[in-house]
Amino acid sequence: MSNTILLDKRPEGTPKLSDFKFTEENVAEIKDGEMLLATKYVSVDPYLRGRMSDAKSYVPPFELHKPISSGVIAEVLESKNEKFSKGDFVSGRLDWKKNQVNDGKELIKVDSEKAPLSAYLGILGMTGLTAYLGLTQIGKPKEGETLVVSGAAGAVGSVVGQIGKIMGLRVVGIAGTDEKVEMLKSEFDFDAGINYNTTENMKDAIKEACPNGVDIYFDNVGGEISDAILFNINRFARMIICGAISVYNETSVPKGVSVQPFLIKNSALMQGFIVSNYEDKFQEAMQHLGTWLSEDKLNYSETIVEGFDNIPQAFLDLFSGKNKGKMVVKV
Repeated sequence: MSNTILLDKRPEGTPKLSDFKFTEENVAEIKDGEMLLATKYVSVDPYLRGRMSDAKSYVPPFELHKPISSGVIAEVLESKNEKFSKGDFVSGRLDWKKNQVNDGKELIKVDSEKAPLSAYLGILGMTGLTAYLGLTQIGKPKEGETLVVSGAAGAVGSVVGQIGKIMGLRVVGIAGTDEKVEMLKSEFDFDAGINYNTTENMKDAIKEACPNGVDIYFDNVGGEISDAILFNINRFARMIICGAISVYNETSVPKGVSVQPFLIKNSALMQGFIVSNYEDKFQEAMQHLGTWLSEDKLNYSETIVEGFDNIPQAFLDLFSGKNKGKMVVKV
């Protein structure tokens, strides 16, 4: 038997613990080509909220009364797959189950001696790839430009800012507490930070932090913060739309500033993306991230929650900003 977490109800507004259900399922005997996995680390991410709705999106929604899945690091307990051996650690999209059978077709082997296992869900996984590829492929940074990052103390945002510094940019981060703003400057080398919860006029605060205007904006939040950025963009600015956590739980269509006049006046670009758009560049990105990590040019922050039963609560905590960096559950 294996503990399993199902999506029991589609959330209305902000998700609740009652939207999830714990159950036990039988674990099948492995067949040729399969292996038995034990979950070690589970990634919880804001984008999972979108998959809990049945609205059209870039990935199919989770099915009701079926297991939720996300990025997982697992250990191979038994194997009848020639590519994987007992004791290997693997990374990939797996169900929220303590144990499960898998054919390994979409899993990759990870090395626990090169980096902590949880890093492969963050800076050496989709988090790092998202940061690097969004910034380089859409942002096209040039030395001396100004980069602003919203959700800067989160998993992706903190990496974006560091890559920006490596590439010679002035980097300003927006976060929700003074402690997080200080962390951006002391641990991640940001040049300046803004606490959106204590800032009365975000437009003026951005102007003060960015005396030369904003050339690149890496947007993880949407909403009023991103509206304020528009008043400070430079000619040919690039706005990278990675996430919109501020509006994910809205039950009505949010109202905001009309972007078109700003884009026209500044000949600016605003482009949304998902990391799989750039799958052909994953290897290149991993090489850069791995090198920078080994050279101590990249730091990463994690909030690690202990216990399989705490996966849903860890996910909910993302929406109240309780994480610093990547939110991971250790099983």
